[in-house]
Amino acid sequence: MVIIGGDILNNCFQMRRKGMGIFWNRVMRAAKLEVNLYEEVEADQRALTQAIAVVVLSSVAAGVGTIGVVGISGIIMGTVMSLIGWCIWAFLIYLIGTKLLPEPQTKADYGELLRTIGFASSPGLLRILGIIPGLMLITQSVASIWMLVATVIAVRQALDYSGTLRAVGVCAIGWIIQIAISMVLFRV
Repeated sequence: MVIIGGDILNNCFQMRRKGMGIFWNRVMRAAKLEVNLYEEVEADQRALTQAIAVVVLSSVAAGVGTIGVVGISGIIMGTVMSLIGWCIWAFLIYLIGTKLLPEPQTKADYGELLRTIGFASSPGLLRILGIIPGLMLITQSVASIWMLVATVIAVRQALDYSGTLRAVGVCAIGWIIQIAISMVLFRV
């Protein structure tokens, strides 16, 4: 009985390790801007939890990365601001991309878009390096630009756009509106 129980436990741990391996593999592929990854998570309805985890981890990294400038309260405020900003941007991208600027072949539901742009937040994990004195501005800037590029790719794939320019427009318009809303909400 103990051996059987031990085997079951061992199998559970191996499956969990494998699942984490798949998760981190996807995070790395998203950061490498691999187009196939965005197609993969768009089609995988089970990837929504992973996409949400990427957004949360990226937001926490943003919060931790502000400690050197804002202090310990930066963890909470930076995380909350990052999460709210991402949610606003995700909704705006969906609205603009599917309702205002769709192409004839654009067919995407909110879940498909959330999965792809969730993984596009993976470069945001670098923002944790902002905790190193003098690196906050550079890590926040590099991560933000990298996430913007990843989001353009994610949007292009999720919304089945034939080219990148429309995805750039959707992301840029949404980003500008999101910044304006965030400035009002957080009085930045």
